[in-house]
Amino acid sequence: MDSLRTIHDVPVWMCAADGAAVGTEADVLDLIGDAGYHGAQWVALPVERLDEAFFRLRTRFAGDVVQKFANYRLGLAVVGDISRYTAESSALRDFVRECDRGRQTWFPADLGEFEERLKD
Repeated sequence: MDSLRTIHDVPVWMCAADGAAVGTEADVLDLIGDAGYHGAQWVALPVERLDEAFFRLRTRFAGDVVQKFANYRLGLAVVGDISRYTAESSALRDFVRECDRGRQTWFPADLGEFEERLKD
C-alpha cells in the first residue's frame, strides 16, 4: 500500500512494488494527485510499477512522465535496478545520467541510495 513517509524532513510518497502499474498518462496523473493530496514533495516509485514503454525512449513515455512531475513540482525517484534496460540502450543510459545530475528525477538503485541523496 502506498504511504507518506518523511525522510530527512522531506515528505515522500512511497509507492509499494505490488501496486497498480503506471503505463498511461492517466496513471501518472493519478499518482501525482495522490502524492500531492498527501503533501509529498517526492515520489519513490519502484521500477516494477513502470510499464516497459518507460524504458524505450522512442515511445516518449519517460519524457512525458518526467515532464508531468516537473509541471507539478514533484520529484520522482525511480527506485530499483534498471541495468537490463540501460545495457540495451545508450540513449537511456544518457537520459538516466542527465536526470541523476539534476534535482527533479533520480534513478537510485535502492531506497538507501535515495535516502542518501535526499540529505543534500
